Amino acid sequence: MDLNTVLEVRDARSRGVWRPGDAWLGGGTYLFSEPQPQLRRLIDLSRTGWPPLRMTAEGDLEIAATCTIAQLSRYAAQAGWAAAPLFEQCCRAFLASWKIWNMATVGGNLCNSLPAGPMISLTAALDGRCRLLSQGGGVREVPVADFVTGAGRNVLRPGELLRAVTLPASALAARTAFRQASLYGLGRSGALLIGALEPPAASGRHGILTLTVTAATVRPIQLRFPVPPNARAVREAVENAVEPGEYFDDIHGLPAWRRHMTLRYAEEIRTELGGEEDR
Repeated sequence: MDLNTVLEVRDARSRGVWRPGDAWLGGGTYLFSEPQPQLRRLIDLSRTGWPPLRMTAEGDLEIAATCTIAQLSRYAAQAGWAAAPLFEQCCRAFLASWKIWNMATVGGNLCNSLPAGPMISLTAALDGRCRLLSQGGGVREVPVADFVTGAGRNVLRPGELLRAVTLPASALAARTAFRQASLYGLGRSGALLIGALEPPAASGRHGILTLTVTAATVRPIQLRFPVPPNARAVREAVENAVEPGEYFDDIHGLPAWRRHMTLRYAEEIRTELGGEEDR
């Protein structure tokens, strides 16, 4: 798609005043996919030189906003974390061509904030934190689960930049369970649920079970169970956490179907990760 309203492309390394009509340019797979008549200038992040992925001294994983899906997939394939398989499962949830894999970025997927964004699912489920940079040099951190506030909406302020997402070592050590539903064989996710069970040593006698609901809802919904829950506890927790109107409604699935799949997958994940037996 030619963006014929864009008058300038500026290198992000050059400081400048943020103006109406500006947009950050990462991989460009969304920006160049449809008309963007509101844009006048693109701020190109491709030459920032940020390392795509790095392990911190604490054992956390820092993912740069400019890290591509292909880079994330390759890195996780060689990792020894218990949660490593989840990375490939979420990368495959894109159902995208190799061209998209090599251009689309983790940060772009989060900033688009679409319900079916699988990088939102991955990083929210593993307790990721977004590092945001303001035009004035300020830095703030926001949990991924709170970063997305609705379909296509997030907490970014004008000119603010998503620099990186950090996943804690405790989450990388978790056992995970993945469930995805689509109305079509190669369709967009209509429901994507992830369970993460921390090792008991990281959280006391029982490992904390975290259940993250995405794609079915307009924003990530996260539930935590400090003791192994039974089926009733999980169902009631989901029903209470998802507010009326929060199940997404579009051509990829009606709210009633998304709710049904959410409850079904929540129970499957509970069983897979060792929930309490029903009585």
